[in-house]
Amino acid sequence: MNSGVKGFFQKYGGGIIGGLIALVLACTKLYRVVIGIVLVVIGIWAGNYFQKNKEFVKEKLKNLIDKM
Repeated sequence: MNSGVKGFFQKYGGGIIGGLIALVLACTKLYRVVIGIVLVVIGIWAGNYFQKNKEFVKEKLKNLIDKM
């Protein structure tokens, strides 16, 4: 019996922990903070990418606009 429970938690432990964290976030409405943080990180990443690949982005946007 013990190896069955241990095996179950070894196999599905990450999912169980993730589910518990999601439940706590949903119950406390902290998911709004998490979504805000994720959006800020995506914005920082996008800004950095556009700055480092300025010519490439300009060319892709120009081609996209020309196709419209």
